[in-house]
Amino acid sequence: MKYAFNTWAYGSFPSWLPSYELDEVVRRLARIGYDGIEIGCAAPHAWPAYLGKARRKELRKLMDGEGLPAVSLLPAPGGGPGHNPASPLKEEREATVNHYCEVVDLAADLGARLVLYIAGWQVFGSTREEAYARSRDCVARIAKHAAERGVTIAIEPTAADSNLIDTPHQALELMRDCGAPNVKTMFDTYHALYRDDVSADHVRILGKDLVHIHCADTDRGAPGDGAVDWLGVLQAAKDIGFQGHLTMEVGFHTRKADPDAYARRGLAYLKALEKQLR
Repeated sequence: MKYAFNTWAYGSFPSWLPSYELDEVVRRLARIGYDGIEIGCAAPHAWPAYLGKARRKELRKLMDGEGLPAVSLLPAPGGGPGHNPASPLKEEREATVNHYCEVVDLAADLGARLVLYIAGWQVFGSTREEAYARSRDCVARIAKHAAERGVTIAIEPTAADSNLIDTPHQALELMRDCGAPNVKTMFDTYHALYRDDVSADHVRILGKDLVHIHCADTDRGAPGDGAVDWLGVLQAAKDIGFQGHLTMEVGFHTRKADPDAYARRGLAYLKALEKQLR
């Protein structure tokens, strides 16, 4: 198995503290033993407008030197401006598409070949059909730009935060309907927990179209801290021939979190479980 760590816990989204420069985060995660890094696209780490060409080259050189490649980039969907691709506001949808394209360009510059897609949320007054069609059109446009940069878009069901793409079946539906071969799917165990679903079932449902997994236990704890059957998740991933990264997206919900401790604990727990796989 390959393991990555999402930088939210080290950044300023959505809780402002603790907060570290991305260079520091790369060095820490490399020494803990991760195979890759998922970069959250918010300040101070990877808001595209804040990273010029020279800085992008500097970051890629650092990651290459530390043996910690950028695996994926994750845009921040909410916040002040709002980046909801299902928004009834045309201006917001246009800004969202433009932002995602900027994130795709940043991903390519940093060597990451995956950008995660949050399909947005149905605003009161819109029908689900209207919201879905808006998000579908947005992801199709984003995917076209991503294909030109050699980047894959991974649709994430986000049941705990949204009301549009909540299940693996809905993610597959959106993937098929957008008609782009470089659009695939992913899932997050935290959102499966929210639905009282079996996380291993999500792995098997998504199957060959699953390119990325977010790992988080109860209340965004590290793997092993809560209720997820991690042995089941790993066994299902092995059974389907999963080739992506299992990426910790943990500890970013509160300033009480110690990101290094989360990173060490989760990695050690999952690596120990691998010995039980058949």
